[in-house]
Amino acid sequence: MGKNAKQRIIHDKIECGGNIMKPIKEGKVREIYDAGDSLIMVATDRISCFDVILNNIIKKKGTVLTKMSEFWFKYTEDILPNHMITTDVNEMPEFFRKPEYDGNSMMCKKLEMLPIECIVRGYITGSGFASYQKDGTVCGIKLPCGLKESEKLPEPIYTPSTKAEIGDHDENISYEQSIVHLEKHFPGKGEEYAKKLKEYTISLYKKCADYALTKGIIIADTKFEFGLDENGQIVIGDEMLTPDSSRFWPADSYEPGHSQPSFDKQFARDWLKANPDNNWTLPEDITEKTIAKYLQAYRQLTGEELK
Repeated sequence: MGKNAKQRIIHDKIECGGNIMKPIKEGKVREIYDAGDSLIMVATDRISCFDVILNNIIKKKGTVLTKMSEFWFKYTEDILPNHMITTDVNEMPEFFRKPEYDGNSMMCKKLEMLPIECIVRGYITGSGFASYQKDGTVCGIKLPCGLKESEKLPEPIYTPSTKAEIGDHDENISYEQSIVHLEKHFPGKGEEYAKKLKEYTISLYKKCADYALTKGIIIADTKFEFGLDENGQIVIGDEMLTPDSSRFWPADSYEPGHSQPSFDKQFARDWLKANPDNNWTLPEDITEKTIAKYLQAYRQLTGEELK
């Protein structure tokens, strides 16, 4: 991890107002703090590619992730509750009432997270297309012959994976394997939870993808994470439909048959691939192009400029 990212983490642990707040969990991008009856989820300005935290800071990226999740959580409340309580730092513990936490922090309900990443694909691209080229399947799901790269699928497909620790890769599993995996953690509930996760994932994707298309953005694929609330009900957790968890494509230039330009960290991924001696550090012009795409996606989807 680079110097700036390390400095950010150290800053997050400093003493403030007589209280020391330390993350109880640190992910590639997010840090989670225990606030007693709730959690504070802070989206940092770190960026990860290929499951590695890069040495760069992408200014305002954490705010885009938090505000975009807030937008989608509100938009999908009719389908399923979510874990968001507020993004107003004035309603959070005093430690978070500072400029560096304003905009990129979310107070959330405590959930018992389900150990599955719920991936849904509406278009065939990336690793899914590579798999399809080999044997006509994506994560064991047989697809029609003759699909082109980036082509829209007849129906969205659900391709769950296990959750990996930092530095490890998530493992794609079949729907049947997801039942077994959930059953290990929640005896007697594996099949019930697996069925609900699949249904919720596809329903959420369809509603949001239809909306995004009216705003000129194709959501090619995305992932959701879910947890159980205090009543044992399934609730949306983590982030939702951000450029970090989704592939966003501009609809006006969409053309099947090749890879598409995107509103996410594809600039960063492409540069890293083209420059193998990168030391996991991006040049300034690539970081600027990356945040510009994040901001553009937020503006198109919400109709608002990020403050």
